[in-house]
Amino acid sequence: MSAKVCLVVDDSAVVRKLSRRMLEKHGFEVTEAVNGQEGLEACRAVKPDVVLLDWNMPVMDGITMLRTLAAEDAEHLPHVVFCTTESEMSRICAALEAGACEYIMKPFDEDILLGKLTQIGAM
Repeated sequence: MSAKVCLVVDDSAVVRKLSRRMLEKHGFEVTEAVNGQEGLEACRAVKPDVVLLDWNMPVMDGITMLRTLAAEDAEHLPHVVFCTTESEMSRICAALEAGACEYIMKPFDEDILLGKLTQIGAM
């Protein structure tokens, strides 16, 4: 069985590095993107099983990336988990309506991340 692929889309190198460490420890193959535009291109190329997605990024933000991805192929949308500092209920609702499966507040730890991935059936 091949490893599940997780795309981490975040403009913070620290968040990408920490997420990669947590995910690889649990058998994920990890790819990274620094903004929504790169994330979109990576999704098209790699077809990840899971996407950890930041909201606030340069070039293209996370919600725009998710909406674009869903518009292109809603049937084959990966499990998308927003990982962000945005805590307003309107933002959380917008993310879920756009196709996100879950929402994690930064900062998060390994237990929180793995718990969410287990909940959505990605583990």
